[in-house]
Amino acid sequence: MRLSRLACFLAVPALAAPFLLAACGGVGSTLGLSDSAPAASRSTALAVADEPLAAKTGAFILNQGGSAADAATAMFFTMTATYPVAAGLGGGGICLVHVPGRPVQEFDFLAHRANANGAFAVPGAARGFYDLQKAYGTLPWQRDVAGGEAYAATGFPISAALARRIAASAALLRQDPALAAEFLDTAGRPKPEGSVVTNVALSQSLSTVRLNGADGFYLGPLGAQITAAAGLQPSELPGTRTQIAAAQMARFGAYSVALPGRQTGAGTFAAALLANMSRAAGSQSADAAAVAAVRQTLASFGIASLPQDMGATGFAALDSSGQAVSCAVTLNGPFGAGRSAGSTGVTLASSPVGAFGYSTAFLTPLLANDSSGQVALAGVGAGGPNGSAAVQYALLKLASGQSIGREADLRSTGAAPFATVNAISCQSEFCVALTDPGGNGLGAAAIDTASAQ
Repeated sequence: MRLSRLACFLAVPALAAPFLLAACGGVGSTLGLSDSAPAASRSTALAVADEPLAAKTGAFILNQGGSAADAATAMFFTMTATYPVAAGLGGGGICLVHVPGRPVQEFDFLAHRANANGAFAVPGAARGFYDLQKAYGTLPWQRDVAGGEAYAATGFPISAALARRIAASAALLRQDPALAAEFLDTAGRPKPEGSVVTNVALSQSLSTVRLNGADGFYLGPLGAQITAAAGLQPSELPGTRTQIAAAQMARFGAYSVALPGRQTGAGTFAAALLANMSRAAGSQSADAAAVAAVRQTLASFGIASLPQDMGATGFAALDSSGQAVSCAVTLNGPFGAGRSAGSTGVTLASSPVGAFGYSTAFLTPLLANDSSGQVALAGVGAGGPNGSAAVQYALLKLASGQSIGREADLRSTGAAPFATVNAISCQSEFCVALTDPGGNGLGAAAIDTASAQ
């Protein structure tokens, strides 16, 4: 079975490969889907995401010899097509990268406020993932972008994860003809799970990015269309840069923990939450500590209420060399501002000073190393404080000697249905990819070709 599946992958053309994964029966093992999910050895590469096609694409890239950075890049570009409620060329995010023996690095490419202070943000995602892949990728850039391009061009089935969020955002989608045509039927009702949809305009934009790198997005005709649609000044897109720096480090029990830096709201919130959770854990159960820490941290920041869906998602990858990447991205609202940028197929993110500005504070990629320097947890929370708390809850359980080997071991984001947590947990010689118990994501393993013989 595994050997024939490998042969199927090798026969798939590069551009169309991710779209045809279903015909090949999936990518290796799917992990973290039930309480009896199998574990994988540390030599097995893993990917996890809220959107199943993205996780499969990440595992496919890993199977092709790609690094964790390649897989994360490929998952992002896939989700620009298959999960545009939260991931898009118009948005931004934060990634953390662990390479054995080196300090954890942070790539900060959050979409930022435009100079004119309009309704739309200045996009950072294309530049951020280009810089990440350039620094840590092992495959050609074009291969990492091709999956999203293929899905947008040839179509993809709406996943259960996306269908839930389309239903919650139908009123917003009706206001934009391109988004309505893609995700609503002729009566203006949400298309059901399994409906095959396309975004040919987006595929053409992704083709430009595939062929020309980040400059294909920020310069030339595509950049001009984005600039005009978002009301940006001519210098704003070309001037977009990724902030690359050492991650914020903390100790939690026996673990060395990397978080976003305090120069971001995400890093400030994550550090405060971790400190509050550590104190609460001294006298309460892990579940009670997580609840208490969230309440205390929100109160300290003066946050009383939040939108239900902040348009964010998180994903992670671990390759066989031990490189780990954890990313959280956002459009600052479901489907961003709900507006397409001209004929580009790109959905514009809302300004971070708008109603969904808190979304960036709850982007919580987290990497924890054990005493040997190996990754013990590559996790990510996004979409709200429950997501941030859920990934730190996993760390708390590990630090207290508990196992994180089943989906049920994660803390569900519960009453906040569009907050999310995903994690790759490694204990002893085994790792497992786990998705939010309350979501519809997927953990996938690349095929171990040695054991397939």
